Amino acid sequence: QVQLVESGGGSVQAGGSLRLSCAASGRTFSTLAVGWFRQAPGKEREFVAGISRSGISIYYADSVKGRFTISRDNAKNTGYLQMNSLKPEDTAVYYCAADPILYSSGKYVYWGQGTQVTVSS
Repeated sequence: QVQLVESGGGSVQAGGSLRLSCAASGRTFSTLAVGWFRQAPGKEREFVAGISRSGISIYYADSVKGRFTISRDNAKNTGYLQMNSLKPEDTAVYYCAADPILYSSGKYVYWGQGTQVTVSS
């Protein structure tokens, strides 16, 4: 069983930055692709970014391209989402997910509990 724990959420003003972390345990991290998702109040969960097991393949939602950067450190069993130039519409609960296969949809087997990101104008 894989456990994922997100951290790094918080409140920031528009234009600011946050870095989310996703700490994994229970399985060799390098065997898992990592995805980040978010869900705003009243909206469906949406894909934000995904990174393959090796880190070679990376995907982003159009809404975050050029502002967010996904990365991973397999030695630390941790995935990251660097969020720059944040906008109020980025406000959501952000979830980390993991699976042996890299998806741009919600097919991931393992999920974290989520961390709140609030961006004020």
